[in-house]
Amino acid sequence: MLLTSLDNEKVKMYCKLKDKKYRDKTGYFLIEGMHLVLEAYKEGLIEEVILEKDEVIPIDLPTVYVTNEIIHRISDVECPSKVMALCRKKEESADLGNHILVLDGIQDPGNLGTIIRSSKAFHIDTIVLGENTVDLYNPKVVRSTQGMLFHINVIRKDLVPFLQTLKDQDYPLYGTKVEYGKDVRELKEKDKAKYVLIMGNEGAGVRPEILDLCDQFLYINMDEAVESLNVAVATSILLYELDESKESRK
Repeated sequence: MLLTSLDNEKVKMYCKLKDKKYRDKTGYFLIEGMHLVLEAYKEGLIEEVILEKDEVIPIDLPTVYVTNEIIHRISDVECPSKVMALCRKKEESADLGNHILVLDGIQDPGNLGTIIRSSKAFHIDTIVLGENTVDLYNPKVVRSTQGMLFHINVIRKDLVPFLQTLKDQDYPLYGTKVEYGKDVRELKEKDKAKYVLIMGNEGAGVRPEILDLCDQFLYINMDEAVESLNVAVATSILLYELDESKESRK
């Protein structure tokens, strides 16, 4: 199938997927670039491949060919890839695992994408997005995950009642705080076997009502001249220190 008109209904549908409400309504989103398409393909999430006319990729799936003009219209970037795909949203799993990362109010798409990549690298089982965190399927988030959003369980919850449920299930809740905090490097192996790490908004941090639920506060020991770290950087460092498997790699 070759689409040539910007007024084609399928093209209009692709364009609408730039909007979160339409993504939520349909359960679909677009991805761009060969790497993302291949990562989504591994998880069986692609509904159809979208290729610029005469482009070829080694995937046996329903394929829609479009003109360069259409590629530019449906893409979210200035210099789009010739390879795109329509994907289904990944189903949330009720199996949370032992290592959970909770994000309270992360607003920057690049930060969320980086955190998702680090979470996969350092063996987080589930990422929990608070109700005030940026949309997982925001195009900038999707790109910055480099495909790792397809390979980790990500769920969205109302955090206060959800965290209370986790406390009732004997998950220790770790917040982040310099005052009265514990250097993350001082945690024992038993403290890393099962935990919930909570990270907060870029400017305001974790909300007070969530901090009140925490069992322990952690901090990163660093030069006193540095007031704070970017939340994605801080999360990555903490996840590395909490990763039990790094001991076996030494």
